[in-house]
Amino acid sequence: VNNAGTNVRKTILEQTDDEYSAIVSLNQHAIYRLCQLLQPMLARGSAARGNPELFGASVVNVGSAAGVGSTGSGAAYGMTKAAIAHLSKILACEWAQHRIRVNCVAPWVTLTPLLEAALEKNPNSLEKA
Repeated sequence: VNNAGTNVRKTILEQTDDEYSAIVSLNQHAIYRLCQLLQPMLARGSAARGNPELFGASVVNVGSAAGVGSTGSGAAYGMTKAAIAHLSKILACEWAQHRIRVNCVAPWVTLTPLLEAALEKNPNSLEKA
């Protein structure tokens, strides 16, 4: 399960280059690289099951509702979560021949310490969603 993510809830005009880079690096690049690096191990595990009819390994990428619609979470966050959903679709097709399932879940708001801190600064920030 790839469940990494961060955000700085700002509009595209307010967000700094460093904030944008940090969001893309963790939300998108880290999941891409983890999938890339672990695919050989996942393929070996699936092949070891012996029955070619069975799927063995499974990848679950955690996206967000912000990746399928505007939620007020900001452009950088939304586009990285949309990229994770699309990456999941592509890998599902590429890796099916290796009997590796790839899925993406896109939950709505999850109250994490990061979101709690954002809500303390701006209690109305969820009203945009």
